[in-house]
Amino acid sequence: MLAPVTRPRLVRIANGLLAALSDDDYGRLAPELERVQLRLGDLLYEPGTAQRHAYFPTTSVISLHYVMASGASAETAAVGHEGMVGVSLFMGGDTTPSSAVVQIAGEAYRIDAAALQLEFRRAGAVHRLLLRYVQALIAQTAQTAICNRHHSVEQQLCRWLLFTLDRAPRGEVVVTQELIAAVLGVRRESVTEAAGELQRAGLISSRRGHITVLERAGLERQACECYGVVTAESRRLLRAS
Repeated sequence: MLAPVTRPRLVRIANGLLAALSDDDYGRLAPELERVQLRLGDLLYEPGTAQRHAYFPTTSVISLHYVMASGASAETAAVGHEGMVGVSLFMGGDTTPSSAVVQIAGEAYRIDAAALQLEFRRAGAVHRLLLRYVQALIAQTAQTAICNRHHSVEQQLCRWLLFTLDRAPRGEVVVTQELIAAVLGVRRESVTEAAGELQRAGLISSRRGHITVLERAGLERQACECYGVVTAESRRLLRAS
């Protein structure tokens, strides 16, 4: 169960999509938004189940996961304050074969499915903004698939850490190596080895349950091109907002 919710006043909040809206567009949505506290591991939706809400994270990060019949899993995309979770609600699918799990605890604003669909059907600025975000999310998903196939675990770990810092920029990531392994779809031992290499290079400090980034610029140099490609494409698509 999610923590109790509160409704926001008519002020701009720390989510990129909501902040991009005009006063009129945001004013229509604001009464429908509820602020929720998301805990680490909260399951926002499961494969094949009807989605009742969309979520606009502010300080939380949500991982979109695909779980195989064997139990193996991997992240297809992650969403933080730049975006939203629940695009199938307005794309016509209502359900997806993936799940959405809270990767970093924090706050988000949620909106009832019917309210979001009503606004989307207005075919105005919100409609156009959400479609651009969907394209950015598709770009992230595609690049993640390429990265997982062609780049080393160390490069994937650098990419994941950079994206996580962009969404929760405190310099420290509270996460276990088991969780990182599940996100990347690799063995835990591979994550331990990759983290050890980055620590010996002086780029991170790793202890049980915590990774602190010591030199972000060095982490960017170690990462593959996937981080830059996804970041640039997201900025290109959403800058027009």
